[in-house]
Amino acid sequence: MDNYDVVIVGAGPVGLMLATCLARWGYKIKNIDNRPEPTKTGRADGIQPRSMDLLRNMGLKRKLMSYVPAKVYEVAFWDPSKNGIMRTGTWASCPKFIDARYPFTTLIHQGHIEDMFLGDMQKYGVEVQRPWTITGFKNDGKDKTYPVEVNLEHAKTKEKETVRTKYLFGGEGARSFVREQLKIPIHHKDPIANVWGVMDGVVRTNFPDIKMKCTIHSDAGSIMVIPREDNMVRLYIQIASSTDPDFNPRKTATEQEMMDHAKKILNPYWIEWDRVEWFSVYPIGQGISEKYTLDERVFIGGDACHTHSPKAGQGMNTAFLDAANLAWKIHHIESGFTKREVLSTYESERKLVAEELLDFDARYAKLFSTRLPSAGEVGAAATTASDAKPADENEFVKTFKASCEFTSGYGVAYKENMFNWGPQHSAKSPLFLATDRGTKLRTGRILVPATVTRVVDANVVHLEQEIPLNGSYRVYIFAGRLQKTSQTLKDFTKALDKKSSFYSAFLRDDIDSVSYHERHNPDSHFFTLATIFNAKRTEIEIMEHLPKTLARYRDHVYADDVWDVRVPDAKAAAHAKMGLDEENGGVVIVRPDGYVGCVVKLVEGSGTVDALNEYFGSFVTKKLGGEQAVL
Repeated sequence: MDNYDVVIVGAGPVGLMLATCLARWGYKIKNIDNRPEPTKTGRADGIQPRSMDLLRNMGLKRKLMSYVPAKVYEVAFWDPSKNGIMRTGTWASCPKFIDARYPFTTLIHQGHIEDMFLGDMQKYGVEVQRPWTITGFKNDGKDKTYPVEVNLEHAKTKEKETVRTKYLFGGEGARSFVREQLKIPIHHKDPIANVWGVMDGVVRTNFPDIKMKCTIHSDAGSIMVIPREDNMVRLYIQIASSTDPDFNPRKTATEQEMMDHAKKILNPYWIEWDRVEWFSVYPIGQGISEKYTLDERVFIGGDACHTHSPKAGQGMNTAFLDAANLAWKIHHIESGFTKREVLSTYESERKLVAEELLDFDARYAKLFSTRLPSAGEVGAAATTASDAKPADENEFVKTFKASCEFTSGYGVAYKENMFNWGPQHSAKSPLFLATDRGTKLRTGRILVPATVTRVVDANVVHLEQEIPLNGSYRVYIFAGRLQKTSQTLKDFTKALDKKSSFYSAFLRDDIDSVSYHERHNPDSHFFTLATIFNAKRTEIEIMEHLPKTLARYRDHVYADDVWDVRVPDAKAAAHAKMGLDEENGGVVIVRPDGYVGCVVKLVEGSGTVDALNEYFGSFVTKKLGGEQAVL
């Protein structure tokens, strides 16, 4: 019987993201899928700005863009008029008040997205086995290392296989066998209210915004237009609504009926199809899984946990982040870094996001189905500053702003827990900084993007992208002004070098043989260090100004000397965007998935490291801080 670290059921976005991360980090993966081949037509197609950040951090963005996807920068609204429909306004897909590197939605066939992951997995010797299905599993504990037994069967030949694994992950969609076997119920939020059709194809039309994302309302019904790669367009067409007197949630439509319906909605414009690649009709139902795991050995994620409307473009993006969240936590447990209790935060963090998604999805659908925005409101929403007073905003503007932040992916906010410091955290040092009290950063939120100059080669780089998604914590030392923090950095490094510090406790076993060219993890697989000075690049001499431990990360030393429009008066824009003192700096701890864990004041003496010892000590496997007896 073969043993695996993780068995993954399903090779859609959530399964492939999890498999890719863990394969890169050296785990033995078995990934099965009951489909004989990857996605050829249809299914998900929208990648939001936050997901693009994640894919770039994995080094996959270049491959994705090689497929030449469509990019949506604006959304157009079309409403009823006396002559059919008319454009009433447009707004940015990702407005300027959201600080995003990629302020657009990327539209591309799910098959290309799957291909991107599959190619990367092959580099690490992992291939999806097709068409295989799961027929049973049990956490019987007969093998303490591999406690879960999994029964598999080939969908065609009926060949059977039994394996053992440390973890089983069900990412096989809304009809999850794994979830059903665990007897985890799905709670449906509301009765089915709409039936929609979706059609992908190449069209000829005089509709002027066919290359834009559009929400179209007419007296004949509603359509959402989504541009796609290869000159295609996707149309979501409302087939039936609960407001119809003869509403039937099981209503279907033929390809021709959907075309005829679209033609009526688009009047006075015409549309014809050169070809249809895929079409489907489905009811929209909202559901959320009661649990994501029962024993923290068998997990579910993606559509197995949450179902909702596809119109907000959140399904695949939420699945990506489900997988990334679970991947690094499994990695840290299996690497001996953290206690097993940390796995409880997968459900608490990701289920909260799913609940917010379903609430948002309901509001989003209601916003566009019961009330149409006027051109004046659309204009106000597109130009309202992020710091506007609530009293200055009407309900539509507030809903729009909230939805844009959420749909972009930057609205995800994990609550305080062992990873996300807050007032109730067990770490009580007075040096921890809170939002608007020493920092602008919020724990549990994505790190603010910042542009800096890398000292070794004078390249202007994106700081938040410099450390890849490699399973390591990112320790950003904002070192303030060179002349002011010299002693502080020496003290910080001296405290780091103590055997009981959070850093020294997890030094690599093979540290003496690590390559000179190792950029990210020369000392530890648990951490990567980056130092950012409030100085011009030419003023920084790495070997002179940085203690030995920090200088070892020479490729992660930066000058905060790039002007930023969001903090135009700052002398050190990256410091200012984090809300840190430009003279004295601070330390920002970022989780492996890019979310802020804690922010600590940078001071002389051992106080800063003592505070970080408290923070990490709440979840790592080793005792930190204080003096330890040595035999």
